[in-house]
Amino acid sequence: MTKPNPTKQEIHMRDDDFIVSKTDQYGKITFGNKMFIQMSGYGESDLLGAPHSILRHPDMPKIVFKLLWETLKKKEEIFAYVKNLSKDGSFYWVFANVTCTPGENGSIKDYHSVRRKPSHKAMELIPNLYRELLTAESTGGVSASEKLFNKKLSDQGMSYNDFILTLQQ
Repeated sequence: MTKPNPTKQEIHMRDDDFIVSKTDQYGKITFGNKMFIQMSGYGESDLLGAPHSILRHPDMPKIVFKLLWETLKKKEEIFAYVKNLSKDGSFYWVFANVTCTPGENGSIKDYHSVRRKPSHKAMELIPNLYRELLTAESTGGVSASEKLFNKKLSDQGMSYNDFILTLQQ
């Protein structure tokens, strides 16, 4: 499936919207609620079996997904702000909570994500932060954006989780 060219058209979630999706251990979509399907712009048959990364917007710094996968591999939940790409090229921001379902023998069976509307406070800060991280990645790779992100967290005296959750309050 070909990814669309991003546009500047933003779709806004309502305060009471919840996007829910589930993937197998390889990141292939196995479930999406009606809001997930609606916001993505794809049909359910297009989404089921597709890699969840089909929704990845090019404005997302790779360091966010590196942190996400490192956290999930430790079987810990993670919260993150994500800019998603719809089928028509429009975009929407979400505040995501991602968890894994344990399988047999300590393996990971699948991943479950619940997304809601990000706070106004987060949207005042996160897009600019992500642009800075992308700039660092374009010149020095993921390690450069990771170093910059860690410095920003250190300067604020916050852990990643504290920073993310504080923005959503």
